[in-house]
Amino acid sequence: MPLLGLGTYKLQDLEQLKMSVSSALQAGYRAFDTGAVYGNEAHLGQVLKELLPMYGLSREDVFIISKLAPLDHGPRAKEGCMRSLKLLDCEYIDLYLVHWPGMEGLDPGDSRHSEYRAQSWATLEEFYASGRFKAIGVSNYTSKHIRELLMSCRVPPAVLQIECQPKLIQRELRDLCMETGIHFQAYSSLGKGALLREPEVVDIVKSCGRTPAQVLLRWAVQQGISVLPRSSQPSRVQENAQVFDFQLSEMDIMRLDALNCGTRFCKRDSSKIA
Repeated sequence: MPLLGLGTYKLQDLEQLKMSVSSALQAGYRAFDTGAVYGNEAHLGQVLKELLPMYGLSREDVFIISKLAPLDHGPRAKEGCMRSLKLLDCEYIDLYLVHWPGMEGLDPGDSRHSEYRAQSWATLEEFYASGRFKAIGVSNYTSKHIRELLMSCRVPPAVLQIECQPKLIQRELRDLCMETGIHFQAYSSLGKGALLREPEVVDIVKSCGRTPAQVLLRWAVQQGISVLPRSSQPSRVQENAQVFDFQLSEMDIMRLDALNCGTRFCKRDSSKIA
């Protein structure tokens, strides 16, 4: 899986998505992240089928990530998985994630969440065994959810995708993933744009001659964390790809780590899910 992928959350307009994906392919992106709840799986599948030949690429050259909707947990998981394959118009999906540890509509403390998670994971394991999912993983799981899964699964999760940025460095989760061989993937690396104006980030930008977005993305990839920046602007998509030709100093990494204060820019908190 590439360390850099294009996030597509909120890119629901077909032409806007096409422009963003085209810019990404031109800039060297080879991974694309979607999800059932994004409402754009069909558009992404259509756009990739149209654009890949234009760049001399085939389906095998790109890495597609999608996710099971919280509404499809448990008994509806197979239907949700099949729907993603159909909408993306793919014979297989490279990485399929359980998007959220809770079932939509249940109270956070409801004990049935655990049962539904187990059912959903068993379904993903079936799709993995059949080759329709090349890898399976989870998103927004806490340490508790991951440990529970590792106790019962036949196939361990390959990836954890979760919010991670200098104000939420997720040290406990990152350490757990390192210990258990789970790749750690970040979303909201730019803090929904708020971190671009963070004084510490701006100061580091002055010393290394890069943009705030590049510094924030480099903070992650330099530590082996894959990232999924999203933008509908071609210039920003290309800017975000230029993170592999420079290094942050150890001091710069420490300065950014020191911003950690538990601030979430994505307000849903999965730690309350039983």
